[in-house]
Amino acid sequence: MSSTMEEDQLLDYDEEQTEVQAADAAAAVDGATNGDSTKLKGNYASIHSSGFRDLMLRPELLRAIMDCGFEHPSEVQHECIPQAILGMDIICQAKSGMGKTAVFVLATLQQLQPEDGTVSVLVMCHTRELAFQISKEYERFSKYLSTVKVAVFFGGMPIKKDEETLKTNCPHIVVGTPGRLLALARGGQLKLKGLKHFVLDECDKMIGDVDMRRDVQEIFKMTPQEKQVLMFSATLPKELRLIAKKFMQEPMEVYVDDEAKLTLHGLQQFYVKLKESEKTKKLLELLEILEFNQVVIFLRSVNRCQALDKLLTEQNFPSIAIHRQLGQEERLARYQKFKDFQARILVATNLFGRGMDIERVNIVFNYDMPEDTDTYLHRVARAGRFGTKGLAVTFVSDEDDAKTLNSVQDRFDVTIPELPTQIDVTSYIEK
Repeated sequence: MSSTMEEDQLLDYDEEQTEVQAADAAAAVDGATNGDSTKLKGNYASIHSSGFRDLMLRPELLRAIMDCGFEHPSEVQHECIPQAILGMDIICQAKSGMGKTAVFVLATLQQLQPEDGTVSVLVMCHTRELAFQISKEYERFSKYLSTVKVAVFFGGMPIKKDEETLKTNCPHIVVGTPGRLLALARGGQLKLKGLKHFVLDECDKMIGDVDMRRDVQEIFKMTPQEKQVLMFSATLPKELRLIAKKFMQEPMEVYVDDEAKLTLHGLQQFYVKLKESEKTKKLLELLEILEFNQVVIFLRSVNRCQALDKLLTEQNFPSIAIHRQLGQEERLARYQKFKDFQARILVATNLFGRGMDIERVNIVFNYDMPEDTDTYLHRVARAGRFGTKGLAVTFVSDEDDAKTLNSVQDRFDVTIPELPTQIDVTSYIEK
C-alpha cells in the first residue's frame, strides 16, 4: 500500500488553473434517411432500418466504412449526413460519443473533387490533440481515395515545416487550430480562395472564447462567400447558437436530445463519499476488484496527476500520464500509446477531458471532482461511447464536491447512486 508521505504529496499541491480543453471526435458512422430542413429533435424511430449503403456514398468511402466495422447510423449521422452531402449548412449539437466527426468527414470527402494546389476543406478545432485525431479520421475514411491529401497544422510544432508542406505538397484538406491557421493564412502560405467547406468542431469553445472567435472570424473573411459551413458541438447554449448562425445561410439545425437527456446510454454512474486522504487507497482497491479494458482517471492539476501516476506505477499498475506540461510530441506519443493499448490506465487532467476517442475505455474515475457540469459530461463520456457499456465513479470528499454532483443530477436529469459493494460485471463491460 502507499505510504502516508506519498498520499500527502498528492494532497498538498496547489490547485492549478486546469485547462478545460476541447475536442469531440467519434468515429462511429453510417446513416440514411431524408430529414427536412427544419429543426429536428432526436428520435430513435426506425433508426436501424437503413445502413450506410442507402446513403449513396462513393464506393471508396463505403469500403473504408466497412473496414471500420460500422454498419448502422448513430442518431446524429442519421439526421445530418443526407443533408450535409447535399452541401447544406448545418449546426449540430449532440452529446459526446455519438459520431459527429464522421458526419463532416464523410460529407466533405463525399463532395471533394481534389484540385492540385487548392485547399478545399478547412476544419478548425480548439485543441491540438483533437486536430490530430480529426486528421487521422480523414486518413482512415479516405484510404481508398488515393489522390486525397490531408495535413494537420497546430502550434507547438515548427511553423517552417507547415509552410514547406503548403508550398511543396499542398493538401486538399487542412485540419488545425485557429492560431496556427491564421498565422499561415496571414503569411500567404495557406491560400483559402478556393475553399468549399468550412468546418468548426467543438464550436462552442471557439466562438465562446473572444480571442479565438476573433481568429476564426478573420480566417472566415479570407474564404469565398459561397461555401458550405458545418458546426458541431456537444454543448451549445442558445446565445452561442445565434452567433454560430451568423456564419451561415439558412442552416439546418439539429439538436439531438434535449439538455436534460444528455445522459449516456449504457453508462453506469456512481459516487463514493470519502475523505481526501482516503482517495488513493479506495482507487487502488477498486482497480483490483473491477474488470476493465482501459481506465481513465481525472485529476484537477498537473502535480496531482504526476504524483498519482508515479504511485500507480510503483504499485505495478500499467499507468501513463497526459497533462499540459508535456511537450506536444510527447503528449501525442503517449496518447497514441494508450490508444494502441500499450497502457491500460491513463491518468489525466482536463486536457484529455473532451472528445478523445478511445474505443476500449470502459471505466472513468473522477479522482477529483470536475469543476462544472459540462466538464463532468465530457469526462464521463470517455466511457460508454456510442452506446457501449461503461462505468463512471466520482469521488466526493467535501461540500463543494457534493454541490457539483447535485448540479450534474439536476442538469442531466439523472440519479447518481452511491457505489454498491458489488456491481454486476456485465453492466459495465461487454462480455
